[in-house]
Amino acid sequence: MKFAFEQACVDQGFFYLVNHGVDEELVKEVFEQSTKFFSLPIEGKMKLGKTNHRGYTELYAEKLDTSSLSTKGDSKESFYIGPLADNLNQWPLEEDLPSWRSTMETYHKKLLTTSAHRTLFYWSVVTKLLSLIALSLKQEEDFFEKVGALNEPLAFIRLLHYPGMLELFGDLDSSYEETYGASAHSDYGTVTLLVTDGVPGLQICREKSVKPQVWEDVPSLSGAFIVNIGDMMERWTNCLFRSTLHRVLQPRQDRYSVAFLTNPSKDCIVECLESCCSESCPPRFPPIKSSEYLEERIRLANDF
Repeated sequence: MKFAFEQACVDQGFFYLVNHGVDEELVKEVFEQSTKFFSLPIEGKMKLGKTNHRGYTELYAEKLDTSSLSTKGDSKESFYIGPLADNLNQWPLEEDLPSWRSTMETYHKKLLTTSAHRTLFYWSVVTKLLSLIALSLKQEEDFFEKVGALNEPLAFIRLLHYPGMLELFGDLDSSYEETYGASAHSDYGTVTLLVTDGVPGLQICREKSVKPQVWEDVPSLSGAFIVNIGDMMERWTNCLFRSTLHRVLQPRQDRYSVAFLTNPSKDCIVECLESCCSESCPPRFPPIKSSEYLEERIRLANDF
């Protein structure tokens, strides 16, 4: 019999994480600072336009469903904050948004520390989570550190703002049914940790190959992270763990969320675990370097 944690990774690819140790006041401050940034005039936000996958992306600049024939991107705006040590991040001026940078840096460090900075007494949220995943896959708990996934992980905070439907369209019209805050996609990396402001909209499709697709609402749970398995973890486990298709409907009111996207270090090789394959179930994917996989997925999302 599988533990509930492992069963959730196999059956849904989505689960709630509670008692994670991230202070509620810190999460509240991240949302407040995010709202302040997205409330700036577009001219101010565009000064921090995305370069090197860091910074601001305006409405309709991305389309996560790369199979869609639509020529219009998703109705969301976002801000990316990457690894803190690489000096590529863009930051609002302190005089414009006091405490903005320090809040985001504190949140980033709380969720993930690299192998070099982990101590006996402090394992970050993602490190603990990956150790549980490793044990459930019959590996040593520090497996992902040993294969180099946590040496210099490519971890991103993604601040998201979905403008309310009335703000976008003025009133209800036929466009609403065809517009998504985030079109159907799966995440690229290992695991994603998401917090929302409680406004509904997130949905999952457990069986992405079945037509017609069946979508289920994912309610927000106060104090919990919504965690989902990413595509590289699915590759590692030979599809034992599920990277589930999900989307965000266009909300009726403004919706804010904060995603923490974790990807292995750029030189880490992602390949099928021996415990997840056999003669009757051979590896479905060839080994691939983390950075090569990530760059191709990002290119497809931005090239439409």
